[in-house]
Amino acid sequence: MRRSKTQKIEELVKLVLKEQGLDVKLKELELIKTWEKVIGKNVANATTDLYIRNRKLFVKLRSSIIRNELMLIKTGLIQALNKEVGGKIIDDIVLR
Repeated sequence: MRRSKTQKIEELVKLVLKEQGLDVKLKELELIKTWEKVIGKNVANATTDLYIRNRKLFVKLRSSIIRNELMLIKTGLIQALNKEVGGKIIDDIVLR
């Protein structure tokens, strides 16, 4: 006998995460994890720190040359990162 009001566990987990406000934090973590995939291994190796605060991705780099190159493609990089996680998670990137 099957119950009529059953839900998939995946749907329930998403609902609980959304109610607790953790869905955005998970997306932010996913975005940080996709940094190397989007930007490439060489640039990722020059990255020392990544974190998100107030919808801004803060990136600390070892190389000023790479920082200048990333400044030139900043808007495209924002779009690529957001597309990779499937939502608008960041609005800006701060390169240091």
